[in-house]
Amino acid sequence: MLKNIRVKIYKLLRWSEQHTKTDMVYLAKGGFWLTLGQIISSASTFLLAIAFANLLPKETYGSYKYILSIASILAIPTLSGMNTAITQAVSRGYEGSLIPALKTKIRWGLFGALASLMLAGYYYFNNNTTLTISFLIISVFLPFMDSFSVYGSLLVGKKQFKISTKYQIISQITAITILIITLCFTQNLFFVLLAYFIPWTFLRFIFLKITLKKFRPNSQQDPQTIPYGKHLSLIGILGAVATHIDKILLFHYLGVAELAIYAFAIAPIEQIKGLFKNLPALALPKLARRSFHEIDSILYKRLFLLFFIGSCMALMYIFFAPYFFKIFFPKYLDSIFFSQIFGISIMLTAPIALLNAIGNSKLIYTPKKMLYEVTIIPQIILIASLLTLVPIFGIIGVIISKILFLFFILILDLIYWKKIIRFNSQKNIYNKI
Repeated sequence: MLKNIRVKIYKLLRWSEQHTKTDMVYLAKGGFWLTLGQIISSASTFLLAIAFANLLPKETYGSYKYILSIASILAIPTLSGMNTAITQAVSRGYEGSLIPALKTKIRWGLFGALASLMLAGYYYFNNNTTLTISFLIISVFLPFMDSFSVYGSLLVGKKQFKISTKYQIISQITAITILIITLCFTQNLFFVLLAYFIPWTFLRFIFLKITLKKFRPNSQQDPQTIPYGKHLSLIGILGAVATHIDKILLFHYLGVAELAIYAFAIAPIEQIKGLFKNLPALALPKLARRSFHEIDSILYKRLFLLFFIGSCMALMYIFFAPYFFKIFFPKYLDSIFFSQIFGISIMLTAPIALLNAIGNSKLIYTPKKMLYEVTIIPQIILIASLLTLVPIFGIIGVIISKILFLFFILILDLIYWKKIIRFNSQKNIYNKI
């Protein structure tokens, strides 16, 4: 009976391909595991948020978010763009690029560790013991924690979504469980930071070793992988700053308590948007093998469908948000209004994720000038908007800036996709991979 059900599902998926113009069997297999991982990740993160909301004072949580935001900016030298470069290289058979890329990430990450030590020294001479010790802790883990996560790029490039998800689930549940247990016993910020950095670094190292043993990379290397990863990381610098500068500005202008209110206002939406997080990872290996013509012929139908789904989810969230906060985050009822407004951003997340996946799959055919423009211009506008609106409007200034930024990204991505098509049609590769 089970076999018959599987056969019927398989036939249904194949039948649906004539309407969706998509490999639905691949999407169901890969999408199931990636979505399962994201659901479990969101659930565990939700439990952690409940723990933070009920066990940690607003002031301590605000400091925690500020420190992690600075840490994320200090992690820029670990070359986050290298992960995308590794995935693309592996999907084309160049698995030997993994180890050199990992070593490069760690070496460059040492600059971030040095910057963290310098920041600790700055706060030491300004008599801020809390931030001094916090950035000393960060300096120890910074070169390694993000670098060890490259095993995920190898697995995604090899389309091993099930194994990638399994490792992700184990890591997420273990790390968050340790953090929640820590919160139950102490409100000390230093112990909370250690409970965050130690498990993640250790778990990623373990799964890196397991992955390398189970899927031993071949010796083929693409000499362009590391330069390409550095290139992607370079153009992603402003994006990293723009992602975290909102919290830094709120910390500076409004203080830790208001930062905590803002953090909880956006947290549920970020988790909902996370449901679309795996769309680029799932689509990238397939899109990399499709021609510009194949992608363009189905693009707008897909975008409309994703926008419709996102709009329904946004409306549902706006309606249920007050009840959600009253039940789970009763200390943060001030966050409800801001959260409802930010909920509008849900409708734009999936279309932008698809456009990003398409862009990443054809980066090799994209002129560098065009790539810089489509990446840097929106980030500059967002940062300028935040610097202008946050001092005047506070939290609402951040939310307005972010929503307008997403609309701008969507429009700009569509404009530049057409430019990329025109550019490549002149080179006679429009119908080629």
